[in-house]
Amino acid sequence: MRTLIAIPVHNEQKYADDVLDKVARYHRDVLVIDDGSNDDTPRILAARRDIQVLTHRPNQGYGRSLIDAFCYADAHGYDWVITMDCDEQHEPARIPDFLAEIATDQWDVVSGSRYLTQEDGDDLPPVDRRSINASLTARLNDLFKLNITDAFCGYKAHRVSATVKLGLTEPGYAFPMQLWPRVVKHNLRLKEIPVRLIYNDPSRHFGGQLDDPTNRLKHYTAVLDREIALMNDVDSDANTADAACEASSCCCSK
Repeated sequence: MRTLIAIPVHNEQKYADDVLDKVARYHRDVLVIDDGSNDDTPRILAARRDIQVLTHRPNQGYGRSLIDAFCYADAHGYDWVITMDCDEQHEPARIPDFLAEIATDQWDVVSGSRYLTQEDGDDLPPVDRRSINASLTARLNDLFKLNITDAFCGYKAHRVSATVKLGLTEPGYAFPMQLWPRVVKHNLRLKEIPVRLIYNDPSRHFGGQLDDPTNRLKHYTAVLDREIALMNDVDSDANTADAACEASSCCCSK
């Protein structure tokens, strides 16, 4: 069983080396997707010899970075991808928890949840982020009986063979609003596991109009509504599965 740790980054010079050093304690195969960084992140990544790097020029979005990671994993013979952020909000020490669930061979998606349990030292998320997450998590549960507690946690393990068939194309932060309906449509097996709720920097922003919570919720809802409308179209994602990887314009270095 081959597993790849995939870490999207955009201007993470403050955290990149420390996070990658910690990840290396738990797993060797690491792919960093540099999504158009214009700070010192590219130099930091180029100086390391223990990671693989995909580079986007220019920035293409969080969702596009994940999609490219799945395509890379599929092309290089990996069975699973664990996705995590590089801002010290996902603890590398939890990687063994994901690997243990992968080893059971019972799931297609293992999703971290910051709200499944309460842990000592949990941070308080910004009110708007918690509210939007809670609202859309509840809607997904009402629609699909998912019984999840955290629709937007990016700390996940994805079975590659199942994920590439979803035909994921959503390039931005609304990526989970496309992922969850397609997980349901394809009857993927899902498990949530607890991860710590960490917000080191509440001032971090999404960029552009998404910094306005009203606009952000409207955008996420529009993507979810679009996916719901597509769920009865049996060919909609099959037609885009290959196109999703062909659309990538990133380049790779080691």
